[in-house]
Amino acid sequence: MVLATFVLGVVAVGVLFFVGYSMVKIPPANALATLQGNVYLYADGSQLARDGQINRENVTLAQISKNAQHAVLAAEDRDFYTESAIDPKAILRAGWNTALGKGKQSGSTITQQYVKNYYLAQEQTVTRKAKEFFISVKLDREKSKDEILQGYLNTSFFGRNAYGIQAAAQAYYGVDAVDLDPARAAYLAALVNAPSEYDVVAHPENKHAALARWNYVLDGMVKKGWLSAGDRAGIKFPMPKEQTASTGLSGQRGYLVVAVKDYLTEHDILTKEQLLGGGYRITTTFQKPKQDAFVKAVDDQLMSKLDKKNRKADNYVRAGGVSIDPRTGKIVAMYGGVDYVKQYTNGATRGDFQVGSTFKPLVFTSAVQNGSTTQDGKPITPNTYYDGTNKHVVQGWNGETYSPENEDEKSYGKNVNVRMATDLSINSVYAQMAADVGGAKVKQTAVDLGIPADTPDLYPTPSIALGSSTASVLDMTEAYATLANHGRHGTYTMIEKITKDGTEEVPLPKQRVKQAVSREAADTTTSVLQSVVDKGTAIAAKAAGRPAAGKTGTAELDTAAWFAGYTPDLATVVSVMGQDPVTARHKSLYYALGEARMNGGGPPTKIWAQYTHDALKGKPAAGFHLQLQKGAEVEAPATLPDATPGATAGQDDGGSTSTPTTGTTPGDGGQDNGGTAAPAGGTTDGGATTTTDGGAAADGGTATGGATTTGGGATGGTAAGGTTAGGGAPGGGGGATGGTAAGGTTAGPVGQGFIG
Repeated sequence: MVLATFVLGVVAVGVLFFVGYSMVKIPPANALATLQGNVYLYADGSQLARDGQINRENVTLAQISKNAQHAVLAAEDRDFYTESAIDPKAILRAGWNTALGKGKQSGSTITQQYVKNYYLAQEQTVTRKAKEFFISVKLDREKSKDEILQGYLNTSFFGRNAYGIQAAAQAYYGVDAVDLDPARAAYLAALVNAPSEYDVVAHPENKHAALARWNYVLDGMVKKGWLSAGDRAGIKFPMPKEQTASTGLSGQRGYLVVAVKDYLTEHDILTKEQLLGGGYRITTTFQKPKQDAFVKAVDDQLMSKLDKKNRKADNYVRAGGVSIDPRTGKIVAMYGGVDYVKQYTNGATRGDFQVGSTFKPLVFTSAVQNGSTTQDGKPITPNTYYDGTNKHVVQGWNGETYSPENEDEKSYGKNVNVRMATDLSINSVYAQMAADVGGAKVKQTAVDLGIPADTPDLYPTPSIALGSSTASVLDMTEAYATLANHGRHGTYTMIEKITKDGTEEVPLPKQRVKQAVSREAADTTTSVLQSVVDKGTAIAAKAAGRPAAGKTGTAELDTAAWFAGYTPDLATVVSVMGQDPVTARHKSLYYALGEARMNGGGPPTKIWAQYTHDALKGKPAAGFHLQLQKGAEVEAPATLPDATPGATAGQDDGGSTSTPTTGTTPGDGGQDNGGTAAPAGGTTDGGATTTTDGGAAADGGTATGGATTTGGGATGGTAAGGTTAGGGAPGGGGGATGGTAAGGTTAGPVGQGFIG
């Protein structure tokens, strides 16, 4: 009877095992087990940010130190590699100890724990335990021990919202799993048993228990031969770092992460769905020292000077900036705003503020690129003379009559050369130049340099020269980086490398570099823009302490002020913008920072100078190696006597060796299209004096230019500063009445408004 009962029992168990084994299938992974965050890294590999609700980053076994592998085995399953998926002795021992009141104890092997973490839920039921049993047996037959251990290490919970050994290594010690030493590895292994209780920082009262578990792990490593007794004796407890509150996407992190995500989806590298699934390790091109330098420059030159309680306009101030290595096209730094969680619109990538006179160099580049001539057939070079009279009627334009205003309605005479017109941002000259080149050609050159063809208000009309279009800071930086790279254009990039689940490398599109414009066109533009820094509206850029070229700009009604500049090593664009924090409407920045005008030569240029100085600190200053167009090698006099009527006068083809008449510019009084900084008392060969402007006039006042006597005759100039009158809405080309504000008049499709 006993024998029969035993045999029947064995048969019954065998039948049940067979039925259970046949019926239970290995299910797909549960939702929690597959969720990961995406990790974003600076170019040097340090962590920039991570997103996603689950703090997990899957890694391969090769990316986990042997110390960490052995520590976890010593803590949870020392005979893992030699035992089966189920350990009957351990199950009986755990049940017996639990029955004796020694607390609940697990008899599960690592395989069983992995099955519970990855395939099943965490509830303590007979059904779940039965499924765990059969799935473990099947899994042990289908997967290698290494695969199971890797899965276990990636799914275990270590506390501090860290799922997996890689997230835990970062959360407790700020290192990668591959760098875990025996001491740290043993502590993380101890946490698996009781993650909350054994966090000695969160629960110092439990440190004694945590130390006991830590010692148990180390002793197990010695017992198994994974750690020598001598090394064990010298190990001290590695106190984990303080738990830092999750900063998420605060500060600049959010701007950078969102910009990277947009880049990945727009360039068809990853889909939104793939990013939501997580598991990507994304190494960006952002360089942390340069990123920090950019933030500091904005804080020092702009944000720290705001007084939002006493100056209403200070509440409207926003900023955006981008810096690109022109040789590689890599974005090395980006400033999106004061804090992503406070201002989520990225000032570097938004495209709704007019770029103002930062567009003018693109017109000149197009003129050289296309071999354009003036209305009387003379080649356009830096020494070509144009009519700088205020409201000069543009010639050779088939549309309606267009006569843009200069800043403060100032006239510069009928014969000012292109170099001086760029230094002083003379609208009448550049509107005529755009007509001479042809609006369609100017637009095409802008697109070739990097401005998107669908940029709002990028109309192929003479008004294109005055910057009524609304390219983003990033777009303008790409265009200026092309100029800095001698006309070679490669689409910008934010990504160095992407891997999925620690191994699979995501292919990136190859960067295609082309000669967008001729070297002569780009380099001649650079030579003109060097003059803007040396003695024009961007004189504050000289504080960078190295050769530089650039252009200031101001949007209609002073809603934005720009500086776009570059050295041979960095191309950087900064914009300060005005926006109502409640209605999001564009706002004028008159009296922001306590100044009558917000101009490109002010905060934007100062931010650029400080950032460039700090970002390139320790790097030898490189000079521009320029190949100029014929006729541009020698500077001609800035102005000539008004002897020749018409749109343009005679051109100096480089034969003159006279001293340029550009004189000097007042320190920081100069501004682009918002208080012109003009030459002080420059002269021509014949001794004639040029009209001068003493700098920006404040709030509707007048500034009398310093009289200079040279060879007989002195001329003083007056400038009416900062007058505002009605006018068109920002970005719209203005209405017929056009309010005077940021300098110059721009022609939209209909009517004309005031812009610089």
